[in-house]
Amino acid sequence: MIRVTPPNRAGLPRRRRDGALLRASAVSLVFLLAAGAALAADLTEQYRATADRLIASALADTEGYNRLAYLCYRIGHRLSGSPGLEKAVAWSVETMKAAGLSNVRVIPTKVPHWVRGAESARMLTPLDRPLHMLGLGMSVGTPPGGITAPVVAVAAFEDLAKLGRAKIQGKIVLYNEEYRGYGPTRLYRSTGAARAAEFGAVAALVRSATPLAMQIPHTGEMSYDDNQPKIPAAALSPEDAMMMARLVDDGVAVTVHLEMGAQMLPDADSGDVIGEIPGREHPEEVVVMGGHLDSWDVGQGAQDDGASVVACLQAVALMKKLGLEPRRTIRVAFWVNEENGGRGGMAYREFVGGKIKDQVAAIEMDGGAEAPLGFGAGVDAPSMTLLQQIGKLLDGLGAGEITGGGGGADITPLLREGVPGLSERTAGTHYFDWHHTEADTLDKVNPEDFRKNVAALAVMGYALADMPERLVAVSSGTRRGPAR
Repeated sequence: MIRVTPPNRAGLPRRRRDGALLRASAVSLVFLLAAGAALAADLTEQYRATADRLIASALADTEGYNRLAYLCYRIGHRLSGSPGLEKAVAWSVETMKAAGLSNVRVIPTKVPHWVRGAESARMLTPLDRPLHMLGLGMSVGTPPGGITAPVVAVAAFEDLAKLGRAKIQGKIVLYNEEYRGYGPTRLYRSTGAARAAEFGAVAALVRSATPLAMQIPHTGEMSYDDNQPKIPAAALSPEDAMMMARLVDDGVAVTVHLEMGAQMLPDADSGDVIGEIPGREHPEEVVVMGGHLDSWDVGQGAQDDGASVVACLQAVALMKKLGLEPRRTIRVAFWVNEENGGRGGMAYREFVGGKIKDQVAAIEMDGGAEAPLGFGAGVDAPSMTLLQQIGKLLDGLGAGEITGGGGGADITPLLREGVPGLSERTAGTHYFDWHHTEADTLDKVNPEDFRKNVAALAVMGYALADMPERLVAVSSGTRRGPAR
C-alpha cells in the first residue's frame, strides 16, 4: 500500500514543500551574504579612487616638510605665554591662508605664563659635579641663593610613608622610579612634589620619564596640592638619578644644591588657529583635525607637536590642491596650551557653542610623526565597521589598523559631549626618547614617515567629511591620546 502525504494549503505534498523552502532559504542566504559583502566593501570601493589620489599626492609632497622646517628652524620652541608661540600663531594664520583655506581665524584665549628662568643643580657630596636637570613646568623657584640639602631616595610613592616625616623633613626627595611606560611613570613628575611636601621635603627631583638613558633630562607639567606647601621640582637625567639613588642605598651621604628662577607671570593673550574647506552640501557639519601648536621651552617642538599640526594642515591643503570638496566641512585646528593648561581645547569648545551636535568627528594627532599604524576611535560597533572600511584604503601605507580608544587632550571637551573622537596612532619607537627635551628637533622627523602621516590623515579626514553616514560615539567620551 502506498501512502501519499496529504497536501498542504498550497496543494504541495509536505516533502516537496520542505524542499522548496530549503532551496528558497539557500538562495536568500546567498543574496544576504552577497549584500553583506557589498556593504562591507562599500566605503572602501566608494573612496578608493579618491584615496589613491590623496596618497599619491601626499607621498610626492615636499611642501609640508618645508613648512615644518620653517616652524622648527625659524620659530623654534613655543611655550604658552612666550613670544615664540605668538610668532607661531601669526605664521599659522599666514600659512593656512597661503594654502587656500577658508574662514581662517584666531580663537582668542588666555594662557598661563610660566617662565623657567636660570636654573642649575649640583651634587656637592660625595663628589662635586653638575647634574643634568630641567625644571618641571609650573614649578615654583627656589629662594634666592638656592637650596642645599641632603638627598633621600625612593623608588615609589609607598616608600615615602615607610620612611616617614622624620627621615624626609628638610631634605630633597629623589624619585628614582623605573620607567614602566609613560602613563604610570609620569605620575611621579606630575604629583611627586606635592606628595614629598606632605612629608616635609624642601624640593623634589624626578628621574626623567623616558626609556632612554643618554644624560638628557625631560621636562613636563607638574601640579601642586593646595593643602601642601609648594616646593621646587626638577627632572634629572636617568643616569644622574640612578647614580644618586645607588649612593643613598649604599649609605653614602648625598648633598645637592638646587637653584631655580622659575616664576608664574599673569596670564597672556594667545589663541587657537583654524582654517577649513567648507562642505558642499552640509557646511554646518564639521570634521575637525589637528594637534597642539605650543611646546615646551626646550628643543624645537618638532615631534611634540609641530609635525602633527603641519601634517594635519598639509592633509587639508592637499584636498584643496586636488579640488576635493567633501560633503561636510573639513577643518584644521592648531590648539594652544596643551602642554600646561589645556586652555586651547576649552576655547575651541566655547567657540563651537550650541552647535556641538554639528561636530561630526574630531581627530587629534599628538604622538609624533613616526611611521603611521592606523587610528584609535571611541565609537560604537557599527561605526567601527565603517572606519575599518576606510582603514582598508590605508593598508598600503601600513596605516590601516583601526582600534578602540581614540581621543586626545585637546578634543576631550568635545568628546565629553558626545563628539566621536579619533587619534592617529604611530609606531612611537623613539617618541619618548626625545619627548620634552632639547633633542626634540627637526632631524628626528623622518620625511618619508611624515608624508605617510599626511596621507593617512588626508584619507581618513576626507572620508569622514564626505561619507553619507555619521559616526556614533561610545558612551564614555573622556579618552585621551598620549598623556602630556
